[in-house]
Amino acid sequence: MQLSSMSSGGILVLTVNADRIDAASAIHLKDQFRDQVANISGRIVMDLGQVDFMDSSGLGAIVAALKLLEGRTLELAALTPAVKKVFTLTRMDQIFTLHPDMETALGAAGDGADSTTDAA
Repeated sequence: MQLSSMSSGGILVLTVNADRIDAASAIHLKDQFRDQVANISGRIVMDLGQVDFMDSSGLGAIVAALKLLEGRTLELAALTPAVKKVFTLTRMDQIFTLHPDMETALGAAGDGADSTTDAA
């Protein structure tokens, strides 16, 4: 599991460079997330556009990452349909701000509002 980072307009963008977040990779995701956000105080957006599969361990790792932020929000962007379904079925879409793509995420005000749009 590789988690890369870049800064864009004061926003830390973390990109998951893997097609799966499952039991085998979840702990690595959480560890890398902790290292990346250690000294960050601004907005954090995680780009999940490359992730085609996420199981309950993967979801647990992302929830644990949110808890590491101690009250700050973790925004998620570019969820594939299968990954978005995991968040919807578990109602985690009510906890996380979900953006349909990175462009929307970077343009959002960061107020915690859900900017998810459903395309027909």
